[in-house]
Amino acid sequence: MQDIAEQLQAWHASGRSFAVATVVGVSGSAPRDPGAALAVDSAGEAIGSVSGGCVEGAVYELCQEAIATGEPVLERFGYSDEDAFAVGLTCGGILDVFIQPITPGADAALDAGITYIASGTPVALARVIEGPTGLLGATVAVTADSHHGSLSPAPSTTGALERAAVAEARAMLDAGRTGKVVLGLDGRPCTPSDSEEGSDQATITFFVESYVPAPRMLVFGAIDFAAAVVKIGKFLGYRVTVCDARPVFATERRFPDADEVVVDWPHRYLDSQLDSLDGRSVLCVLTHDAKFDIPLLERALRLPVGYVGAMGSRKTHLDRNARLREVGLTDAEIARLRSPIGLDLGARTPEETAVSVAAEIVANRRGGSCLPLSAGQGPIHHDLARADEPAEAKPHAA
Repeated sequence: MQDIAEQLQAWHASGRSFAVATVVGVSGSAPRDPGAALAVDSAGEAIGSVSGGCVEGAVYELCQEAIATGEPVLERFGYSDEDAFAVGLTCGGILDVFIQPITPGADAALDAGITYIASGTPVALARVIEGPTGLLGATVAVTADSHHGSLSPAPSTTGALERAAVAEARAMLDAGRTGKVVLGLDGRPCTPSDSEEGSDQATITFFVESYVPAPRMLVFGAIDFAAAVVKIGKFLGYRVTVCDARPVFATERRFPDADEVVVDWPHRYLDSQLDSLDGRSVLCVLTHDAKFDIPLLERALRLPVGYVGAMGSRKTHLDRNARLREVGLTDAEIARLRSPIGLDLGARTPEETAVSVAAEIVANRRGGSCLPLSAGQGPIHHDLARADEPAEAKPHAA
């Protein structure tokens, strides 16, 4: 929902009713991740996407129906071997979509959540997508120190259930995670199998969406290759900073696509940014100059960031590793360094090199093998194997 938050806020501010269809479960080779959303307003305008085109028409109609009835619905889409022309995913995956109507002013949690998302304030929305009819669509909006909304009216166990839902949502917000949470009516954690049809345990399934600021990409070294890395970093959704100690090179004119350009010694700037870095953060060290690289990497390789890559030749790499050992880094810490940076694509130009770097970042984040898809037979989406994946889901072979 984050990518369509600005338009949702505009609809909400104008008092216009709308429905949001959110991907809440995927398996096999489904085209979008959980959290992807399509929204339709009362005038029929649509924004966003849940499937890249496969089921958009059917979801659009369900959104219009939800606006008219005011009732949320959970719908599953999957490829049908019996009817190849049925609405579904031709890629062979399964997509669960939750459609929820929203009327501005009618739900405190959704009102607060949309405002928080549009303003960039970290927030998690925990919505009931499976459970008793009276609770379907019930939502709580959770920030680091407060929450909005309520699961009432509901059974007498609602207090414990709500406290547990808030606690789970806050933990997922802290980790920047989106996914399902299954709780008993008394708030106790349950496994996904407890909610399966035929189970004798009463459970509530929440879909928790964490909305956090864009992950950061720090590019050190204001060289020509950096401009291309900045551009592709923005394309991937990062908030990109360029840092270099040389003011003649670190200028906004040379890096118009960067969110910010900083003139400072790289290691000193990194020390000032520790509170804003997390496991999603990416550091690209392109200076290949030991007086900049070593103090910077000495710190970077000890931080819990997602990726640290450094540019340089094989000879530079070996010399850099030796210097890092001299300043006290362990072999395990040095092993975190992706150097020379990027995948072997045969890249030569700055733009080709940026594609190489971006490919390695994506593979590192998603668990990709870096092999051609045509060389394998397994699932093409490495991060889609989840505990709640339906047993009948069939992997899509490349």
